[in-house]
Amino acid sequence: MIRAIVVDPLAPSHLAFKEVEAPQAQPWEALVQVKTVSLNRGEVKDVKEQEASRRPGWDFAGIVIEPAKNGAGPQKGARVVGLLPMGAWSEQVAAPVSMLAQIPDKLTFTEAATLPVAGLTALYALRKGGMLLGKRIFITGSTGGVGLFAHQLAAQSGAYIVGTASTEEKAELVREAGAEEVIIGYSAISSAHQFGPYDLIIDSVGGDTLAALLPQLAPQGICVALGFSSSNTATIDMSNLVTRGGRTLYSFFLGDELNRQSAADDLSLLAGLVADGRLTPRIEVETPWTEIDSVARSLMERKFSGKAVLHLG
Repeated sequence: MIRAIVVDPLAPSHLAFKEVEAPQAQPWEALVQVKTVSLNRGEVKDVKEQEASRRPGWDFAGIVIEPAKNGAGPQKGARVVGLLPMGAWSEQVAAPVSMLAQIPDKLTFTEAATLPVAGLTALYALRKGGMLLGKRIFITGSTGGVGLFAHQLAAQSGAYIVGTASTEEKAELVREAGAEEVIIGYSAISSAHQFGPYDLIIDSVGGDTLAALLPQLAPQGICVALGFSSSNTATIDMSNLVTRGGRTLYSFFLGDELNRQSAADDLSLLAGLVADGRLTPRIEVETPWTEIDSVARSLMERKFSGKAVLHLG
């Protein structure tokens, strides 16, 4: 038996610890002893809608204790980072090798655990813009895990980046991540036009923000909609969108993107960038996983920027 975090509707954050059976790996899966996990708003939000004893958790890093029986992927003893659709918040996981990447020795488990959901989302969203050198990019949710990774990756691509922040203090974080301009306060989002038009917009806010940003796309520009933290509905000016044709609104879902791109290769890419000092995860919370309840609540209340990482044991 092993310990895992499960959904418990009676707990303050709907999360609790439970003894569960150790995982049994399929031939294409490696067994991993988990060292760290990171939290994402989406998975924490989802637990309130899930049945008791469901196993949440997406991001993890650890050590392979049993390689895949088909011989593929990292071998026994390898330090790895990985991604699961559920159940990552556990002492051990069985993970498809297609979702695992070996990490450099200089990369810590704490740093690695921040990469799967936030890092891959940022990377794949930026790829929708094609070659970014010299292009203008607007990013909302700039101080979150995805936003900070997106700013850093876009800056390395030679793009001109405009970000967002709720306060001047947080705006400094966004500038440090590579933004040339930062718009403070979502009520001022309409002022983004002074730095546009934009070849690529990455939006995680939705609602009125998304509606206000679409007219600011350049010809042939693309808006990647990857969240709706403010509202899941938006009223779009269709006359503006249609009469200025050639612009694209792209609906982004990481699970779907992973069907077309290699998580293993791209996690390896991100891990290498962090190890080389070219990408820096912003880790605001680092604590034992026994603190899951308070950390989950703080995440949902937006009490910190960047990522929260939990250590197992």
